[in-house]
Amino acid sequence: MSAPTPVVEIQGARKRYGHVEALRGLDLVVGPGEVVAMLGPNGAGKTTAISLMLGLRRPSAGRVRLFGLDPGHRRARSRCGVMLQESGVPSMLTVRELVDLFRAYYPRPLPTERAITLAGLEDKAGARVGTLSGGQRQRLYFALAVCGDPEVLVLDEPTVGMDVEARHAFLDAIRRLADARRTIVLTTHYLEEADALARRVVVIDHGVVIADATPAEIKARIPSRRVNFRTTPGLSATVFDGLPVTVLECAADRVRLLSAARRSTC
Repeated sequence: MSAPTPVVEIQGARKRYGHVEALRGLDLVVGPGEVVAMLGPNGAGKTTAISLMLGLRRPSAGRVRLFGLDPGHRRARSRCGVMLQESGVPSMLTVRELVDLFRAYYPRPLPTERAITLAGLEDKAGARVGTLSGGQRQRLYFALAVCGDPEVLVLDEPTVGMDVEARHAFLDAIRRLADARRTIVLTTHYLEEADALARRVVVIDHGVVIADATPAEIKARIPSRRVNFRTTPGLSATVFDGLPVTVLECAADRVRLLSAARRSTC
């Protein structure tokens, strides 16, 4: 029997924005039913890779296929659910109205209430989008991503802005979809999040894949220390430029990072 067609296939992809080369020969293959977390620091190329696999941008060089087709092909796109970092929806519509609208784009969508429940928005189904908090909007975008019952779910930094309770509920929903053999590709800054969800972690840095293995194998290779601390709100990530930091998140007054630096004895 022939091998199944990969859901995502990226070969030697390069992407240049002016003088900046965001991807420098990226290779990635995702098979049916895989749950893959793309891990890396800001500017590593994760979001650009997502944009290429969805046909939102074209590679400067290389080859990208989605279900064996050009990513812009309607037959490929109709099998995808997408949650991007930057999304916009009409603020005057209710949660239920938006889910109903997005369901109409798919041939075999989930029932409206099922999608809303998966996102944990049952108590906000009749609320207008403009009244939702940042975390609730993230959950709404997840409902819109899953409402078409897609074969592959692509999530770019999906838990940004969610509180702890919402994040746990969201991760549970992802696990249920993974158990149903949905293909899932997600990007994250959190190694623990990748560990909790994915059976395969792809680490990207400076536009290339530097590791592709199970979460346990990735953690064994990187003798990093996890550091969490609070600071003045609005601290810029550029403060850490040049430091031995492999994963970094600055959100409000909290900083979380991984560093392989040895403890100083001075």
